Amino acid sequence: MNTFAIDQLRTLWTFLATSSLHYAVNALLAIIILMLGWWFSSKLSRAFERLMIRSKVDATLRPVLRSVLLWLIRLITVIAVLGQFGVQTASIIAVLGAASLAIGLALQGTLQNIAAGMMLLFLRPFQVGEYIANSNAEGTVNEIGLFATKLTKADGVCLFVPNNQLWNSAVTNFSRHDRRRMDLPIGIDYKNDPAIAIRALTDMLEADARILKTPAPLVVVSDHAESAVMLKIRFWTMTSDYWAVCWDINQRIKPTLDTIGFSIPFPVQELRRENKAHQSSLPLPDPASSKGSLGSTPQPTSGTVN
Repeated sequence: MNTFAIDQLRTLWTFLATSSLHYAVNALLAIIILMLGWWFSSKLSRAFERLMIRSKVDATLRPVLRSVLLWLIRLITVIAVLGQFGVQTASIIAVLGAASLAIGLALQGTLQNIAAGMMLLFLRPFQVGEYIANSNAEGTVNEIGLFATKLTKADGVCLFVPNNQLWNSAVTNFSRHDRRRMDLPIGIDYKNDPAIAIRALTDMLEADARILKTPAPLVVVSDHAESAVMLKIRFWTMTSDYWAVCWDINQRIKPTLDTIGFSIPFPVQELRRENKAHQSSLPLPDPASSKGSLGSTPQPTSGTVN
């Protein structure tokens, strides 16, 4: 009996030692594979990004393609690590499929952002470096990710907008074309000749080299308002010069009108007051005519008062 027990213990010890060594080796190999996979994915993704830069791949696509390659290699690494512990690859794929379905149902909004991000990347309604605006936000595009788009507002504030909001609403792209048109309204007094103002303002526009010659700048009478004849100044300029030209032209409009003696009118309210002399000449009401309504008028008493 004792010999049998000793043999059983010896067999158990041998099994535990062999199994421990086997699992220790597998665990060590798994750690090595995991570390090498993580290191290799980072190195390869950076090399892939440099290759895309040399190949002049669109800057909008580079971060997304780099992330896809990075996590694809890491997913393969995790599957290889699990394989060291005897987990079947087919089982892993089945589990991933079921998990993907469950996660997809739980994260419908997030998946909508991913789908919208893919559509933004491939259809490219805007790209990195362009200035865009919609009903929710506006700014310069810094990065288009799978979940959100990173914008920098004009005041330097960083803004992350979910891709779904950008895809499901109209987006205005101010930078897509290299030229932009500007419309500026200005009013002149009714006593001034609009033709003279139009000639002076047109000369001012034609003297600015940043204003395009084709289409030619245009100044027209656009409306007759209550207190002014409204002119519209219309011209085209390069998108890169848009704001500088806008501010300069606005600053030069008044001095240009001053040189020809024109003024920019402002609303005037006219007050009338009736003439007092005219009021005094109006006939006064007859007291006798109002006697019935006002009662009898006391008469002076004759006789001597004792």
